[in-house]
Amino acid sequence: MEVASSRIRPATRTASKVCAACTSSSTSSSRPFSALNRPPPSYPGHVPLTRVERAGLAVGSGVMSLLNPYRHDLIAALGEATATPYFIYRLRDAMLSDPTGRRILRLRPRISSNTLSVEKLRQLPANTVGRAYVDWLDREGVSPDTRSQVRYIDDEECAYVMQRYRECHDFYHAVTGLPIVREGEVALKAFEFANTLIPMTGLSMLAVATLKPSERSRFWSTYFPWAVRNGVRSREVINVFWEEELERDVGELRAELGIERPPDLREIRQREREERKRQKEMQNQGR
Repeated sequence: MEVASSRIRPATRTASKVCAACTSSSTSSSRPFSALNRPPPSYPGHVPLTRVERAGLAVGSGVMSLLNPYRHDLIAALGEATATPYFIYRLRDAMLSDPTGRRILRLRPRISSNTLSVEKLRQLPANTVGRAYVDWLDREGVSPDTRSQVRYIDDEECAYVMQRYRECHDFYHAVTGLPIVREGEVALKAFEFANTLIPMTGLSMLAVATLKPSERSRFWSTYFPWAVRNGVRSREVINVFWEEELERDVGELRAELGIERPPDLREIRQREREERKRQKEMQNQGR
């Protein structure tokens, strides 16, 4: 199997270029691609876009998601519009060059409440990956079913790669401990950009401008250096078969991946709230 692995790596880089070339040549030579004359979808839910439409989707979703970073549908559209033609192929090739990544591509598992038993995860020991994941879901009030379906990536295999990345996002939160607040999301997106190079994750860091001054200062002094350092040096998280790691010690997996846990942002924010409350009470007493 490893012999086959060594042979597939140079071919994958060529494959991505050929795939993109074939797609463009077939649509341009046999059927002119326009808004009024679209090729058939490559997979269920696929919406082929012209270059102008893709650019408009990128700009529009980028501006609106910056104004409202909790619009996950807009962030998803931005990710798909900016991932082609290069970045999603790079991520796909990273999976093809890794034994576990190739197995994920072959089996194409999905992460949802239908494939993961949330109740069974709650019964796992507290230090396991699965328990950390479900505790994080419960604490943040989210579920595995909140990830949008990929629609705007033309290559069917690459569409699955983007879907896999999207559905694994909550595991990245669980392993790092970063909460779903604007400050935590920006820090995690910085880590993901350093690790995956998906443009949307880098563009999402522009939301740092919307943070409070104290949060912005903390991001640049603490969480941005952590994100770059760990995102670059750690294994590519797209190649983790999370479904097979659920019963593993979360600290052990974090160490194997080369990820150091960042300072507990939830605890820091709690201390700040308590300090503000204490100062307010002192001011009221002084009056």
